[in-house]
Amino acid sequence: MTDQDSARRPKYQRIADELRDAIRSGAFAPGDRLPGENDLMATYEVARMTARQALSVLRTEGLAEARKGAGVFVRVFRPLRRRGIPRLAGDHWGGGRSVWSADVEDRDLVVDRIEVGEAEAGARVAEALDLPPGAPVCVRSRRFVLDDRPVLLSVSYLPADLVRGTRIAERDTGPGGTYARLAELGRRPVRFREEIRCRMPTAEESERLALELGTPVVLIDRTAFTETGTAVELNEMTLDSSSYVLEYDFDA
Repeated sequence: MTDQDSARRPKYQRIADELRDAIRSGAFAPGDRLPGENDLMATYEVARMTARQALSVLRTEGLAEARKGAGVFVRVFRPLRRRGIPRLAGDHWGGGRSVWSADVEDRDLVVDRIEVGEAEAGARVAEALDLPPGAPVCVRSRRFVLDDRPVLLSVSYLPADLVRGTRIAERDTGPGGTYARLAELGRRPVRFREEIRCRMPTAEESERLALELGTPVVLIDRTAFTETGTAVELNEMTLDSSSYVLEYDFDA
């Protein structure tokens, strides 16, 4: 970007650029308080709205977070690296480890707001699982909280006739999770397909993920298939985009 191009940018963007550079250079470390609206107004001779917009840019980018009554601080949270391929390896969950353990390492993970029940399959779920519309499906809904921060909403759909009466239909699916239980039922997943999209969140998603204003979400729809090509699970995931790095490492 040339100096002329930079000069054409709105003032709040230029202030955000300087603060961003200061964060990345280490002038402001994780947990440090950033200059407040009054400080920015005095330093850059701008209106309060301009100062507020500059800080909002950093919050939207996930670089900063507001603390009620205290100001805006450089974000301490370490983005979660989602390793898309090794996390689904059969020897991982087959050995009793959760899919998530490949991502979180030694960090504090809590799964809450767990709801398990049955419902009628809508058109999209029925198509993914090759079921008649309205067929009964087991629905597993939960939220994942990492280091006290909500990062993911997850809803899984499985054919109810397959999993009814098993641990998959309970809150705790046991070691290795749903895929290990499917293997015990003779429906071991051997292939997965993930579709990834981005959009702005709904009001409910913003509340459940405690999202900063303007933060988009990443949608990942994963379908699990058996060796015969039968789909046994559709998992719809909603990720806080500012909390994730999506990593895919594979051979050419």
